[in-house]
Amino acid sequence: MTAAPLVGVLALQGDVREHERALAAVGARARRVRSVPELDGLDGLVIPGGESTTMSNLALRWGLMGPLRERVRGGLPAYGSCAGMIMLAERIEGGRADQETIGGLDVTVRRNAFGRQVDSFEADLDMPVLGDAPVHAVFIRAPWVEQVGDSVEVLGRVAAGPAAGRIVAVRQGVVVATSFHPELTGDLRVHEYFVEMVREQA
Repeated sequence: MTAAPLVGVLALQGDVREHERALAAVGARARRVRSVPELDGLDGLVIPGGESTTMSNLALRWGLMGPLRERVRGGLPAYGSCAGMIMLAERIEGGRADQETIGGLDVTVRRNAFGRQVDSFEADLDMPVLGDAPVHAVFIRAPWVEQVGDSVEVLGRVAAGPAAGRIVAVRQGVVVATSFHPELTGDLRVHEYFVEMVREQA
């Protein structure tokens, strides 16, 4: 694919602008998605950080949840950061009993696993798929992955501290998710990795 891929950013709530800027910086076109017609023609989809129950409720209210599930399960590449990871998980711990997700990742994710807003932190992670240099990760009321299915690749774990070993980045096919917010740090490697995956799929 030679043209810039068209990547939707689910714009129900969360840090939409930051993802738009990161996508533009790595050569993709971004389109905000708030309605079903805006899903048409997309090469990929980003689900930003924010508040996962609010996103889920709005997606249901605006008739987006079903079409989002169909697109992702039909092979549309998707990337979710923080709340986006929760939205792409098949199973949630610590969420509302009626909370629905898009799915696409055979994982169990724990909401707010690292604690409340005041427990937000930053850490350097090793993510070999992104190169030798560590990834400086920002965690804000972040989830972590409790369990992964056989077809899920673990891309990154917390290296030190009380949460050492916890899974914070995963991939299954063309669906990728991180517990952290690369869109907030200026490190474009996660977005480059995703957009390259979108190009390959297209």
